[in-house]
Amino acid sequence: MLSEEEWKSFHRLLDIALEEDLGLRGDVTSEAIFQAEQCICRLVSKDHGVLAGIECFLKVFQRIDPKVRWVEVLEDGVDLSPGMVVARLSGPTKSILQAERTALNFVGYLSGIATTTRRMVLAIKGKGKAVILDTRKTLPGYRALAKYAVRIGGGKNHRFGLYDMVLIKDNHIDAVGSLSEAVKRVRARWGKEFLIEVECRTLEDVKEAVEARVDRILLDNMDVQTTRSAVQWVGGRVPLESSGDMTLERVEAYAATGVDFISAGRLTHSVPSFNFSLQVERKIT
Repeated sequence: MLSEEEWKSFHRLLDIALEEDLGLRGDVTSEAIFQAEQCICRLVSKDHGVLAGIECFLKVFQRIDPKVRWVEVLEDGVDLSPGMVVARLSGPTKSILQAERTALNFVGYLSGIATTTRRMVLAIKGKGKAVILDTRKTLPGYRALAKYAVRIGGGKNHRFGLYDMVLIKDNHIDAVGSLSEAVKRVRARWGKEFLIEVECRTLEDVKEAVEARVDRILLDNMDVQTTRSAVQWVGGRVPLESSGDMTLERVEAYAATGVDFISAGRLTHSVPSFNFSLQVERKIT
């Protein structure tokens, strides 16, 4: 179930999506072909994966025409396989076809994120204690929905934006002169109001971050061996997060080092859309 803020995000996106798809004249093809005809359509999965965004899918049709009704529907989080019927809709044919592409775009994108996340979560299962995290590498406007889909896939959310957690990155450190000075200035400004995470590129950085008593350390683009050394040296004193081109093929080895978190931008910035098909099942007379 989407939160109130996630619904607000969806409706803002839906306004934009319908404006760019229907323009000022609407669906000129369906308007010419159909009048009062009605039909039942089914949403069919064409691949293996995880369903996410089905509520968004249905709300698109409801926005176009409140007379569109769903006969049956699966819930987010369900495992999908080719040929599985995910939902059935009934209502005016013209309205269903007007909403089709926009609705498919939402459910395809979000299910793609959930599916990719689930595969990464399963890849590290039993390999350590690491939790899969998302990042801020999201399509503009889609962050709330994308992070929702990550949770549906079994991952966890990192910070939502620049305002809810301190993450001192390499550019902050290089610009101010040192990691320790950056941490000092953050504490002087915010005290203990925010969790402080620091990006470290070397083992020397890690040692400096531990001495600065930060709340979490991000091991940025470290190889597996260096990551393992960092885990051993820190010894559980500070939670460690691995980041940097984390692919499905790479996460298992990093999880086995003993890190606490693995953050992966590819969960949201370049995920393939899940393949669905909306099919007219039969006319309603």
